[in-house]
Amino acid sequence: MNKEEQNTEKNPMEEILRMDRIPHIWCPGCGIGTVVTSFAEALRKEKYDLDKIAVVSGIGCTGRVAGYTKLDSFHTTHGRAIPFATGLKLAKPDTKVVVFSGDGDISGIGGNHLIHAARRNMDMVVICVNNFNYAMTGGQVAATTPKGANAATAPYGNFENAFNLPYLTDAAGATYIARWTSLHLRRVTKSIQEALNKRGFSFIEVITPCVTLYARRNRLGDGLNLLKYYYDTSEIQHGADTRTLDISYQGKLIVGKFVDKEKPTFLEAMNTHLSSVLGDKYQLYGDNND
Repeated sequence: MNKEEQNTEKNPMEEILRMDRIPHIWCPGCGIGTVVTSFAEALRKEKYDLDKIAVVSGIGCTGRVAGYTKLDSFHTTHGRAIPFATGLKLAKPDTKVVVFSGDGDISGIGGNHLIHAARRNMDMVVICVNNFNYAMTGGQVAATTPKGANAATAPYGNFENAFNLPYLTDAAGATYIARWTSLHLRRVTKSIQEALNKRGFSFIEVITPCVTLYARRNRLGDGLNLLKYYYDTSEIQHGADTRTLDISYQGKLIVGKFVDKEKPTFLEAMNTHLSSVLGDKYQLYGDNND
C-alpha cells in the first residue's frame, strides 16, 4: 500500500463516531475516550444494525458522549438520561437503548431513576463511567467519592460512605452487572457486546478517576499513571458477591462480571399480565417481544 492509499483508507470507526468533531473535549489522560472506543468496537464486532440503536446521555463529562456518536443520540438534562431512555424504549420497543453517562448523573441526581429502571428490568444498557467526583463543575464530592478522598467540598477528606454501584443495581434487580477500569479495553468491549445481546437491565461500571481534579487534589499523579494504578491494583473476580465490592480510597479494586441472569423484561411482564387479565387482543406490544 503506497502513501496515498494509506491516507485515503477509511477509519473503521467512521460509521459510528463523528470524526469531524475529533479531537474530543476530554482532558489528556481521561479514560472516557477509551470507553467510547470500546463501545464503538463492540458495535463493530457485533455488526449491530446502527439504525436500531440509540444513545442517551445526561450532563457532565461523560454526558458529552452522545454528541460524538453517529447514531440516534440524545443529550438530556442532568440526572434524567434513564427516564428519557425508558420513554424512548416504550415508544420504540425494537430499538436497543444505551445510556452513556457519569456517576454523578446516573447515581447522584439520577439515582432514583437508576434503581427503578433496574427494578422494572427495563431493556436497556447503562454504561456508567465512574470518575469519583463531579468533574465538570469543579470536583465536588459525589455519591461515589471514596471515603477519605479529598474533593472540592471535602478539603479535609470525604467522610461520607460511597455507593457500591454493583450492589445497588443488583439489589434493585438488574440482570447483567459488570465493572472494569478504562484500561481493561478488551474486557469493557466484551461486556458491552454481552449487554447489547442481553434482554433486560444491564449495568456496566467503568472506573476512570478524574485525572484533572480528583488526581490533582489527592496527589495521585496524572494521566496514564493514575489510570494504570487502578488497573494494576484491580483483581478480577467473576461472580463475586456484590455486597463485597465497595471501593476504598487507594485500595484493591475488584472487577469482573458479577451478575448474568434471565428474567422477564418490563414489556414482557406487562404483556403477559395484560394477556392473562384481558386476553391476547389487548397485548400492547405485539408478540410479547421488546
